Amino acid sequence: VASPMSGDARSPPRGAAPYALYQFGTSGAAVAVATAVTHPLDVIKIRLQMQLAGQRGNLVGMGAIFTQMVEREGPRSLYLGFAPALTRSLIYGGLRLGLYEPCKHVCSYAFGSTNFAFKFASGVVAGALATALTNPMEVLKVRSQMSTSRISTIGVMREIVSEEGVKALWKGVGPAMVRAGCLTASQMATYDEAKQVLLMWTPLEEGFQLHLMSSCIAGTAGTLVTAPIDMIKTRLMLQRESKGARVYRNGFHCAYQVVLTEGVKALYKGGFATFARLGPQTAITFVACEKLRELAGMSAI
Repeated sequence: VASPMSGDARSPPRGAAPYALYQFGTSGAAVAVATAVTHPLDVIKIRLQMQLAGQRGNLVGMGAIFTQMVEREGPRSLYLGFAPALTRSLIYGGLRLGLYEPCKHVCSYAFGSTNFAFKFASGVVAGALATALTNPMEVLKVRSQMSTSRISTIGVMREIVSEEGVKALWKGVGPAMVRAGCLTASQMATYDEAKQVLLMWTPLEEGFQLHLMSSCIAGTAGTLVTAPIDMIKTRLMLQRESKGARVYRNGFHCAYQVVLTEGVKALYKGGFATFARLGPQTAITFVACEKLRELAGMSAI
């Protein structure tokens, strides 16, 4: 991997500050593009995860949820919570992907190795830190996506703060950090390793096809690892403490209650929607990020 300070024909940014700006800028922009394309699937996923909360029964599929939303709430409902989602993606995406490489370089310097375990650890640190800083925007996004009224993002925030307190904006931050850590680790480490394996064992070279194949593998891994954690995070964020006693005390209690009252399969509620969103989002993110890095004169991930 080329040094961040090195130059080539495209005149990449020189110095630590410009490089950091390009690093976070390209990452945030790539995630924002992916979010804009896949946001309707995220809204449907949230609705699926909240089906029959606390009870067993037959679940409605993606197609039925989509039809119900369009018929009852209009096509615009598919972009509920888009403003906080886009804002979060720019900051969270920039931090999550932007911190991965510096963390990996620290591991390389400290331990003299960047094997899969160190890549995974770098992803966990990057994802957890990014989520801890941007959790309020995630709470606003999820609350907006479940709302059938056309209240603004600022209105949602005022409602949460007035009824539940400022701390409610960090509701579900524990599972969210775990999810983001696992997601970033599984995506980045898998993408990194998949690229190396494909370069070594196939005729593929650095470019669109390699990035697309590697990102598809990373998207599948990310979905399998994070779907149950994502469902638990959603339940905690949508829990309204002002409406009586809390149903879930923490992430572990939430998982226990879901399995007890809804069955083990309930942990993967919205799992297909999660993959339908996360698969394309991962592919778009990495392909766009690699292209933006190329245009900025930076080395490939």
